[in-house]
Amino acid sequence: MPDIKQVIVLRTSYPDGRGGFFKPRKGKMIAQGAHASMKVIFDQMQDSGDDRLVLGPTEDWDWHGAVKPWIEGLFTKVCLQIPSETDLLALVEQAKTANLPVALIQDAGLTEFHGVPTVTCCAIGPAKADDIDLITGHLSLL
Repeated sequence: MPDIKQVIVLRTSYPDGRGGFFKPRKGKMIAQGAHASMKVIFDQMQDSGDDRLVLGPTEDWDWHGAVKPWIEGLFTKVCLQIPSETDLLALVEQAKTANLPVALIQDAGLTEFHGVPTVTCCAIGPAKADDIDLITGHLSLL
C-alpha cells in the first residue's frame, strides 16, 4: 500500500488594512487547520434520513482507496505554509484539477479578522502522498 497522507496548508500572512501584514495567533491557525482536515471528510457525508449522517457510497468518495487505510492507519497529516490568499486559491484549483480531495476554509471573521470573512487554509487528502506532493512539494513546513 502506498503512503497516504493529508496536507493542511495554512496562510501565514494577512493584510492588516494599513498597508502592512500580520500573522494570526497559533491557536487560530490550529483551529482553522482542524476545520479543513475534518471538512474534507464531512463534505462527503449525507443525510441517511433518520437523523444520522453517513459517508457516501465508496465509489463516490474513497479517492482511489485512500480514505479507509488513512482512517484506520496512522492518520498522517503534514502542515505547510503559504503566504497569500492568491497562492492558496491557486493551490486549491490545482488539487481539484488533479482530482484530489480538497476543502477550503473561510473564517467568519468574528475574532482575528475584525469582521471580515477571510480565506485561511485548505486540506488536501487523504490521498497518495506522491499525488499530493506533486501539488504541495514546493511548500515549506509550518
